[in-house]
Amino acid sequence: MEVKIKQLQKKDFTKIIDFAIEGMHFNRYVDNKLALRLYGRYFLYLELERATQVLAAYMGDKLVGILMADLKNEPKQYSSFWRKLYVKIFKAIMAIVVKDGPNIYDEANKAMLNDYLKNANPDGEICFLAADPTIQGKGIGTLLLEELGRLEKGKLIYLYTDDNCTYQFYEHKGFERSEEKEIKMELGGKTVPLTCLLYSKQF
Repeated sequence: MEVKIKQLQKKDFTKIIDFAIEGMHFNRYVDNKLALRLYGRYFLYLELERATQVLAAYMGDKLVGILMADLKNEPKQYSSFWRKLYVKIFKAIMAIVVKDGPNIYDEANKAMLNDYLKNANPDGEICFLAADPTIQGKGIGTLLLEELGRLEKGKLIYLYTDDNCTYQFYEHKGFERSEEKEIKMELGGKTVPLTCLLYSKQF
């Protein structure tokens, strides 16, 4: 069945949470299943609030991939008061429960971006890209990046990832590793070493 880019349907938000949990290996940081789902929803809402481009890949009526990007001078597509409230409350809870773990990750990304901006003037950021992990060989991620390139031709776009994710995919698609930073996150009694990465590409 052919993969087509369509408007994201709200009924598929749960599927995106599944993609995030699976593709970004959130289960390596969070053991509790309920906490994992709540964090996945927080991640989805956070990125939806930022996104000016939301590209959804469908096979028939089945969501099989998603790309969200935040481009300069473009309107937000999915902003919602209730989603903003959820993000705000969840951030406050995380600050109490997990303390400095996520802050270390965010600070590493900020430091990389500051260094990157010394020599680059990007037009935007890819916030999230994921494909259904149960479907192989359909080129879903490639299709989503190509559609973004068509819509944002000539623009310089960056993204954050880390060595816990499939960062090699971006290298195969012509992204350059612009910055990297080693960190150690303390989460729920676990020490999680990570290499934070910033990639960029002129579309």
